[in-house]
Amino acid sequence: MTDLPGDLKYTLEHEWLTDGAPATVGITSVAAEALGDIVYLELPAVGESIAAGTVIGEIESTKSVSELFSPVTGTVVEVNTAAVDDPSVVNSDPFGAGWLIKVDVAEAGPLLTAEEYAAHAAG
Repeated sequence: MTDLPGDLKYTLEHEWLTDGAPATVGITSVAAEALGDIVYLELPAVGESIAAGTVIGEIESTKSVSELFSPVTGTVVEVNTAAVDDPSVVNSDPFGAGWLIKVDVAEAGPLLTAEEYAAHAAG
């Protein structure tokens, strides 16, 4: 398994989240590797209210279509249009340039540490 940044929080559905304000959300390298070549992203719009644990978009790869779940409740304040235009950046840099959205967080959902997520992903 690739190294997971220890300063991020993770979900059971393979999303990651920063502690910043606004918080940045993306998918993990584990998810990006499992999906294969990502070819399409459907993300929520700026200004959209999202709720922790609910589906907020889709990620399509050459293998499958997967749902994207929100790790938090809040309002989307930015969408990574560069990733929408070139979804392959999510494969090449899932914890950096491949981020998906930024959210003003009202409440966090259930989150895992890097160690807890690594144990979940390995199991």
